[in-house]
Amino acid sequence: MSIDRETFENTSEEELTELSVPDQVLGFLAVHDDRAFKASEIASQIGVDEGAVSTALTRLKDRELVEHKATYWAITDDSERLEGYRGYERATALFDDRLGPEDADAWREHAPDEPHPSVEPDQ
Repeated sequence: MSIDRETFENTSEEELTELSVPDQVLGFLAVHDDRAFKASEIASQIGVDEGAVSTALTRLKDRELVEHKATYWAITDDSERLEGYRGYERATALFDDRLGPEDADAWREHAPDEPHPSVEPDQ
C-alpha cells in the first residue's frame, strides 16, 4: 500500500512497520463504520492482496471485531471490544493523522432523520 509523502515524512518508522493487514482492514472499516464491504472492495481500497484481506477478516471475526453476513463485512458496533484491541488504536491514530480527527457534530448535522432501511426497528 502506498502512502503520501507527508505521512512518510511525519510518521515514525515503528508506526509504519507496525500497521499490519488486520490493522489496515480494521482501520478502513472504522472510517466507514456506516457501511459493509466485500473483501475484494476492502482489498482494492487499502491496496492489499484479497487473500490477505480475507485471512485478516476471518481473524478479526474470531476476535469479534468485525461482523460478517453473506459476502459483506462491517466493523462491530461494540465500542468496548474495539477499545480493547491495540491495533485499532494504532490504525485510528494513523487515519486521524492523515485525514484529521472526526467531528461528531458534523456527523450528527448530516445524519438522516430516519434509520436506514436495513436497520430493524426495536421490538
